[in-house]
Amino acid sequence: MADHVRGKRSPVTCHFKCGNACLGPECNTSSNPAFREIASAALSRRALLGLGAAGAVGIALAAASPAGTAVAAPGGGASGGGGLQFDAISPVPKIVDDFTVPAGYTWAPIIRWGDPLFSGVPALDFDNQTPEAQAGQFGYNCDYLDILADRSGRTGVLVNNHEYVNPGIMFPATSDAAELDRRAAIFKAAHGFSVVELRRSKLGRPWRYLVDGRRNRRITADTVFELTGPAAGTDLVKTAEDAEGRWVKGTLGNCAGGTTPWGTVLSGEENFDGYFAWAADTAGQKRYRATPSAKSTYTFERIDPRFDAHDAGFVNEPNRFGWIVEIDPEDPSSTPRKHTAMGRFKHEGANVIIAEDGRAVAYMGDDQTNDYLYKFVSKGTFDPKNTPVARRKNLGLLSEGDLYVAKFTGNSPAAEITGTGALPADGLFDGTGQWIPLTQGGESVIPGMTTQEVLVYTRLAADTVGATKMDRPEDVQPNPKTGKVYVALTNNSSRSLATIDEANPVTGNRNGHIIELTETTGQSGTAFGWSILLLCGDPAVDQNTYFAGFPKELVSPISCPDNVAFDSEGNLWISTDGAPSKIGFNDGLFKVPLEGPDRGRVQQFLSVPREAETCGPVIHDQEGMVFVAVQHPGEEGTVGAPTSYFPDYVPSHRPDTGLVAAPRPSVVQVWRA
Repeated sequence: MADHVRGKRSPVTCHFKCGNACLGPECNTSSNPAFREIASAALSRRALLGLGAAGAVGIALAAASPAGTAVAAPGGGASGGGGLQFDAISPVPKIVDDFTVPAGYTWAPIIRWGDPLFSGVPALDFDNQTPEAQAGQFGYNCDYLDILADRSGRTGVLVNNHEYVNPGIMFPATSDAAELDRRAAIFKAAHGFSVVELRRSKLGRPWRYLVDGRRNRRITADTVFELTGPAAGTDLVKTAEDAEGRWVKGTLGNCAGGTTPWGTVLSGEENFDGYFAWAADTAGQKRYRATPSAKSTYTFERIDPRFDAHDAGFVNEPNRFGWIVEIDPEDPSSTPRKHTAMGRFKHEGANVIIAEDGRAVAYMGDDQTNDYLYKFVSKGTFDPKNTPVARRKNLGLLSEGDLYVAKFTGNSPAAEITGTGALPADGLFDGTGQWIPLTQGGESVIPGMTTQEVLVYTRLAADTVGATKMDRPEDVQPNPKTGKVYVALTNNSSRSLATIDEANPVTGNRNGHIIELTETTGQSGTAFGWSILLLCGDPAVDQNTYFAGFPKELVSPISCPDNVAFDSEGNLWISTDGAPSKIGFNDGLFKVPLEGPDRGRVQQFLSVPREAETCGPVIHDQEGMVFVAVQHPGEEGTVGAPTSYFPDYVPSHRPDTGLVAAPRPSVVQVWRA
């Protein structure tokens, strides 16, 4: 990957996170048409004004500040929702190994990789790691995050998933077979989830995590999950180890997620394919991994036969991953579940809103180049009562329902979509769309595919209905104040002039964009309008940027939107992953107003350390607090030559205190100083 990646994106990430997916043949070889070839169901610009109204003034940005110094960008007045008044920071050069916040704020980790969750579990001893210790410690590469406060506001629970590991900065190089097997067991234990109880003195003050908290829990690659929904128990998910096809060991590649209105946490199993050695000799397999593999990324098959899908007894094991998983943070004894009714693909995550008719609606992106946007609508309705009966009912909402995939149509002439980011004559990239059903009444509507085939090979089903190929759909979230849905499309460098369309209008799209989608027949309906909110990039060097009409020279440069969140006033917050060379800055967290004269005004709130990704933003603006998960800091270093010392910043390992002179993925809290 070294000759393929650009700028800040590291080939290390490509290898360990997604198995160099974009280096090989594209999985989506369908001939689904681009927008310009689809008959337009035109929606007038007047009808779309609620989607694309432009704003006015903004902030100008100066050169980056020294490490850790939060310098306000010139012209950037204080802004923010609720208690989050801040002056936007200047972008931080990508070689700076510091966590940078605005003036008037401070930061500290809540919990770090290797911190023990239970008494009797040691603090991280970097030079003496064991599988047993890791199974009771906070896992590696934290991604989706939520901080769920209890009614008092002084106690709560932190829920975080662990997407993957970086062996090269966890251990020195070795070729010893027994040691490699021992490390593989540690890597398995470092995946999954951590659920950790929190305490603090009062609202607005920093949290500390509690060892032996009642709700503390580690979920790993060996924890048993229950399969639910129509594909559970069918032949496509049975293996030599699970003849029932209902009980799956572990969860892998967990990326973004969402917290449901009934208090559970969802997570998407994203790049699961790289964990298996498999043949890729059927259409279903090739649609998820285009080429065969003799071994997996982490060689788990050396210690666990279920990861060798060449074995006839485990050929279906990859079919048991790629789902939305649901865990109950309130009940550490509960069995987590994988919901087959929601489809199988490389889920970035799932976010639920309750529709006007009471049904639960989940929005989901398939995070691979030229794949699709999905929606799930539950069969049952949400019960808002806080009773045991209501809770049991709500816990079943995602087990039954219907799955849809998005088909977009632009409303501008094809000649006006030039690939440069230049707006068409009507001043907006916008149009209409349809949610095309893949299942209805819980049954397949795809000719030639059974219900279980539609749900296990969802990508193939979506190909057949002409879904729109998108620029890597990542986080997809409804705004709780307006119901509008925001789609983070992180990038697509392979988007060509022949394949551009109005929703993906930039060739070689390395910076990504954000789509704003409005359901026009109700949240659970099948018609929507859409417009592009942001074409990301650095306006100083990129002509193809757009910020909802806001003056582009007055915004913080932003690239590769990944996760999104909202504050109490409905402002959008965007975390980034992999800013390319045209940006040249560390990843960060950005606020974007969605209404009024500041609509589209991108303002950087924080910057993470070198080679790190900003994940799982949580915005508690009324308390003046922000939380993020810092993933893969210092990923291009080695054990002998670290490139980051975040967050401990000590010169040598100190096993007695759990401090290490090495990078540690961590959950960070930011609060008013």
